Amino acid sequence: MTFEEIKESLEFLDDWEDRYKFVIDLGNELAPLSDDERVRENRVEGCVSQVWIVFGDTENDKLTLRGDSDALIVKGLVAIVVALYSGKTAQEMTDTPALEIFEEIGMSEHLTSQRANGLKSMIEYIGAEARKRA
Repeated sequence: MTFEEIKESLEFLDDWEDRYKFVIDLGNELAPLSDDERVRENRVEGCVSQVWIVFGDTENDKLTLRGDSDALIVKGLVAIVVALYSGKTAQEMTDTPALEIFEEIGMSEHLTSQRANGLKSMIEYIGAEARKRA
């Protein structure tokens, strides 16, 4: 699912319980990471839950991301972050105002402080990795 499709779905859902179910469903659709990918180098520090984000193949300078988490809602947030960043160049990734985008779609205001910090850590991790590739 593209980020635009996710955004439209979230805008359509008024009830936060429905939104959380949708986010969990997004996480359940993620392809699982292999044990070789669930390593310290791919682990996002600063998350209470375990989160891994893997930079994949490059095609025409566009990067792909994959990710996973051991917590349901966080796994859904990983799915949204992956959709937001995948298919962009490293420079486009560093230029993406992800925190603002998450505020625009109303996600930030309904996250616990721990999940909000974890989301920020994911965004910082992706930015740091993208800068290495830019």
